[in-house]
Amino acid sequence: MAGVVLLFGRYRGVAPGTELELRVDVDGPRPLMRVSGDLFEVQAEASRCVGSFEFDRAAITSTEAELTVEGTATLNGADCAVGVQIARVTEPGDPAVATVTLTPASGEAATSYACEFVSRHYRSVVLEQDRVAGTEPFDSYDTASLSAPPESPPRVLSVTAAFAEAGVEVLSNDQHEIVQANAPEMGADLAWSDSELHDAMERHFSLWAKAPRWPVWLLVATKHEKGHRGVMFDSDRAFQRQGVAVFFDAIQGNDPASRRAQLRTYVHELGHAFNMLHSWQKDRSHPPQQLGANGGFGELSWMNYPDNYLLDPPGVFGDEAYWERFGFQFTDSELAHLRHGAYEHVAMGAADFQVGAADAGAGGELFEGAASDASALVLELRPKATYAYGEPVNVELKLATTDGQGSTQAHDFLQPKDDFVTIAIRQPSGRVVTYRPLMPRCTGSSQAVELSASKPAVYDSAFIGYGRDGQYFSEPGEYELRALYVARDGARVLSPVARLRVRAPNSADDERVGELLLGSQQGELLYLQGSDADSLSSGNTAIDELIAEYPEHPLTVHGRLLKGVNAGRDFKWLAEDNTLWTRPARTQESVELLTQVVEASRPSLAERVEAAGVDDITLSFAGQRLAAAHARAGDVARADATLVDLVTIFEGRGLRPDVLATVRLQAEQSRAAFQIPQ
Repeated sequence: MAGVVLLFGRYRGVAPGTELELRVDVDGPRPLMRVSGDLFEVQAEASRCVGSFEFDRAAITSTEAELTVEGTATLNGADCAVGVQIARVTEPGDPAVATVTLTPASGEAATSYACEFVSRHYRSVVLEQDRVAGTEPFDSYDTASLSAPPESPPRVLSVTAAFAEAGVEVLSNDQHEIVQANAPEMGADLAWSDSELHDAMERHFSLWAKAPRWPVWLLVATKHEKGHRGVMFDSDRAFQRQGVAVFFDAIQGNDPASRRAQLRTYVHELGHAFNMLHSWQKDRSHPPQQLGANGGFGELSWMNYPDNYLLDPPGVFGDEAYWERFGFQFTDSELAHLRHGAYEHVAMGAADFQVGAADAGAGGELFEGAASDASALVLELRPKATYAYGEPVNVELKLATTDGQGSTQAHDFLQPKDDFVTIAIRQPSGRVVTYRPLMPRCTGSSQAVELSASKPAVYDSAFIGYGRDGQYFSEPGEYELRALYVARDGARVLSPVARLRVRAPNSADDERVGELLLGSQQGELLYLQGSDADSLSSGNTAIDELIAEYPEHPLTVHGRLLKGVNAGRDFKWLAEDNTLWTRPARTQESVELLTQVVEASRPSLAERVEAAGVDDITLSFAGQRLAAAHARAGDVARADATLVDLVTIFEGRGLRPDVLATVRLQAEQSRAAFQIPQ
């Protein structure tokens, strides 16, 4: 078709009261041979998307004279005949007007749109990028700097250029430098928590709104408290996916390998803001997508982890193998989502994270079939048999090897928030939902463990009482749980079904205490282990009431835990003048609260008052935080005594030798971190 303008990109037209945005994807770079559109209701101050369509059955005819598309699409849940016609024009000049006709199958009158050409980009997003003083935002990477696949042409890629290759325009908004206001007294430790990141976005992101739109905020922060490279942190409330962060301390460097990793981290996190999943999660989509090789770990995509890359034949795996094959592109299915996904499933602030891109509450299939031990691994969920009304539901996860003679490679990312474990919940009504953590995190690197006869299992404890769908265990009754673990080789390991019962309150006090723990803000505080965010003030008030009015109630230990952890750490917030303020840790308050948590949990589960105390893994966490609070106050002797006491408690539990060895190792690591003399 030499001499004619190629037909690809975005068109826009209006009819009385409505506006149509049309995307034509039949020519140009990596054409997908698709046509899609979004329909908006035109209002006085803003437009509201009222439906999206992509052809289910379409006949696309492309000649040197014109493009015609005829077929049926689903619009607002109903079939609609769609016709598109665009005459090709001779260069130079923009494509001709696209004539679009929508004819509802219901018999309503057809609506016609004359759509003018807008852009070669299928979608546009506004990026506001701010940085904390002392960090350097990523600029660009020359793909010829290091080895790359021969089919990938050498070019200089920025974040903007990487998305432009996918057909998405990234426009820059104002950028700000964020300066720490009370740096001298606070020191240089600027580790960020998820609660601080979300609070900062609501206070600081100038384009943040409670509405679906196309702006997104990227914060270049110093470091994350868990050591992550990046995180799409805005997934815990309404109007999600508007904020991501990258952490300079974890990805800094000017050498080619560092700059290449920075590019991948920026694009990966922004990909989540567009509601894209990790490569090994795509079978959780609606409708489910086929996973790539080795359960998705063999997929060459921005959304895979280089360290986790695994391709047949055996021996082709890891970071080096990934970069030798990766062409710095999204996969075809990811391109289809970015270019043609329904507006509500792609636009920031529209559908919740993973809705339209991943499981939004199904999970029934996890209760089908027998438990599996793929990859010589077995997964087990261990909830308590009975929980009091309102009691936070923490479950222990155990991953063990079934190879009693040799050793088995695994990873110990057992937290659902790490995206390698999925937990399905069958509620008393019979409804099955998938637990969706508030803030899924990108671990960014592999975490290999060797399971053998000397160390047959690894353990973790996960709070699953509250997530993106609210409270999961708010009704008394019988519940069933089942978990799915994605192994290092992409195999799926399915646990046996576990059961628990939530008991009805025995008294008016029990009912009131349960209500003080079951609010949505209280659930978020339990998930975050406390926060100073103004948006959670009513939740903090409820927890304060719990501690003050019901000091002897067994469930009050959970309020003391979250308050004690939060008091023991600094909390940062952003002011309107781009200054970063830090509330110093309240060490004495932390010591008092966490000491009460440890004392309530000191007896074994069989000995303690029903529902009092926390589980053993949480007890270990609380004891470590208590020791850290003593060390921060300068009392290393008390810190050391706390660690000794913690080990003594677990020695009296009759735990397995390998578990006790882990407890002792953690104590020694804490001593080294607190600089306690041996």
